[in-house]
Parts: sequence; C-alpha cells; structure tokens
Amino acid sequence: MHPTRAKYHLGQVVRHRKHPFRGVVFDVDAIFSNTQEWYDAIPEESRPSKDQPFYHLLAENDNSYYVAYVSEQNLIADYSGVPVEHPDLNDLFGDFQDGRYPLQFQLN
Repeated sequence: MHPTRAKYHLGQVVRHRKHPFRGVVFDVDAIFSNTQEWYDAIPEESRPSKDQPFYHLLAENDNSYYVAYVSEQNLIADYSGVPVEHPDLNDLFGDFQDGRYPLQFQLN
C-alpha cells in the first residue's frame, strides 16, 4: 500500500466538481472507508477509485445542509471567500477567517 497525502485540509472550503454543492472538510480518510453498499449505489461510470483520500464535509446546496462523503478527484478548492452556512460548523470550527475555518479543539 502506498502512503496517501490528502490535498485538502480540515477547515478548508471545497466544492464538488460535478454537483452543485460546497462544504467544509471536517475529516479525511486516506482511502475509501465507507460501506460497499454506499459505493455500489454510485453509477458504475461515475465510481471513483477507492485508493485515494475521501473527505467528510459539512455540506450545503441551495436547498439543504447535510454531511457528504466525497473522493478527492471530485473536489476542487473554493476560493470564493464566501462562508459556508452549515448549522453544525460552530460545533467544530471557529469563525470563518482568511477563507477557512480554524479548528476549535486540539487534535491528538
């Protein structure tokens, strides 16, 4: 197994390449760590490789707030400077500053 380095970091705002949503990274899996059922639900022609980082996002679109699990290949950095409005952000992060959300707690 090759070591994997995540492109995006905790507190960074990202957007999906194909779908109209954006979010804040709150966790990263070095490789796919969701269920096979979840993976199989993705249309085969759109399924990402499992051997890349996958990101847990506090996500939003025009209609709702939710948690998303997205492969690195399907994300791009969001440099718009527009804050994300997800209601759970304050549980994990401080106020939006310099285009990102600083962690509110210490990691081990």
